[in-house]
Amino acid sequence: MKMTFRWYGKDDPVTLDNIRQIPGMTGVVSAVYDVPVGEVWPPERIRALVDEVHAHGLALEVIESVPVHEDIKLGKPSRDRLIANYGETLRNLAAYGIKVVCYNFMPMFDWTRTTLDMKLPDGSSTLAFDAAAIEKIDPKQGIRLPGWDASYTPDELRDLLAEYAHVDEAKLRDNLAYFLRGVIPVAKEVGIAMAIHPDDPPRPIFGLPRIVKNREDLARILDVVDDPANGLTLCSGSLGSDVGNDVAALVREFGGRGRIHFAHLRNVKVDASGSFHETGHRSADGSLDMAEIVRAYHDTGFTGYVRPDHGRMIWGETGRPGYGLYDRALGAVYLAGLWEGIDKVTPTPAPAP
Repeated sequence: MKMTFRWYGKDDPVTLDNIRQIPGMTGVVSAVYDVPVGEVWPPERIRALVDEVHAHGLALEVIESVPVHEDIKLGKPSRDRLIANYGETLRNLAAYGIKVVCYNFMPMFDWTRTTLDMKLPDGSSTLAFDAAAIEKIDPKQGIRLPGWDASYTPDELRDLLAEYAHVDEAKLRDNLAYFLRGVIPVAKEVGIAMAIHPDDPPRPIFGLPRIVKNREDLARILDVVDDPANGLTLCSGSLGSDVGNDVAALVREFGGRGRIHFAHLRNVKVDASGSFHETGHRSADGSLDMAEIVRAYHDTGFTGYVRPDHGRMIWGETGRPGYGLYDRALGAVYLAGLWEGIDKVTPTPAPAP
């Protein structure tokens, strides 16, 4: 596996020099963040990003993310132009050595939490989702939550919610299939693997459909275009926040088919109501057996990209919630240690064809 770290660019308080000092770190995943969604990423912007990372002795082979425009998710007539732009961005990324593009198909809202600084007994703070609290929130009233696109005005938010009132799960699946049939041939041509990220959390939010929630959803997406270029970002914390999802089993099934291109590894503590909070990466810290999940990757011959996902804020660190240096660095070393220990006992098998 190739251990990577999320980096948000020159404004990120976690620097490339910080990242390169983490044992076993091979590269970062990043993006061009200030190009409007739907527009083509200019080659010179991609080159500048890649050159900056390379200058610090790290690789940049995964982009997280190239956002999908809401018009594509809604199935509007403009989607053909936007899909063509997306394909052109893929061509530009491939020209600078990008191998994997992570993306999601969540309507309107990306990851959603009700708090970014839940205090844990050890004094650290973490991201949390309160299922009861979310039911009391009406985004039409202008209320905002972490993970939402702050560029929408309250009126734009209400208008977009009204448009999605006519999109159910079946329609959203059709729109995703249309996107995949337009984009995957380009990705395959230029040597990029597309890797869809699960819904976070994997449940409907505010009546909006969610279609990347569980084993059935993942299998359906991969079958739309049955090609290795159409693959997954398998996020243990997103899928694992539904107690019905067996993350290790999902790794074995889809990793065994060679369709997991990017692994997000984090742990969560989940209760029966669907509420959860994020924890340290260790199996003992949360509800997920991280050792078994890593073993599943090892047993399926995984050679793709891994990153320690959201971490707690520890040791007085301040910065982007979930994306501090210290706890994610601890997570990276823990995950690498699990892999090394497993490999000492059971050498890595040959990757899936």
